[in-house]
Order: sequence, then C-alpha cells, then structure tokens
Amino acid sequence: MAIQAHLVELERKHKVLENELHEALVHLSTDDLRIAELKRRKLMVKDEIERLRHTVGETVH
Repeated sequence: MAIQAHLVELERKHKVLENELHEALVHLSTDDLRIAELKRRKLMVKDEIERLRHTVGETVH
C-alpha cells in the first residue's frame, strides 16, 4: 500500500528531525533560528503523519 509506505517514511523523517533537534538543543552554540526551523519541520511532518493516519482510518471503515 503506497500510503502505508509513505507513512513509514514520514515516521522515519520525524525520528531523524527529533534526533537533530535533540542534538541542537544539547549544543548551546546552536542558533535559535536553526532550532525553530527544526521544530517547524518536525511539526509539519507530524501533521502530515496524522493526516495520513486519518485518511487510512477512513478507508478501513
């Protein structure tokens, strides 16, 4: 199922962004704009994951 594969890839991206964000927060020299950008990208991926899960859930019923 193409949607399921896309969902798995988005979850992988979300985890990568989560790790990048964690590393950025640990290093005090990280620019605040970089942290804000990582948070924004992570949220966008999370929103897309939720949208796809909702779509998959609707097609099952």
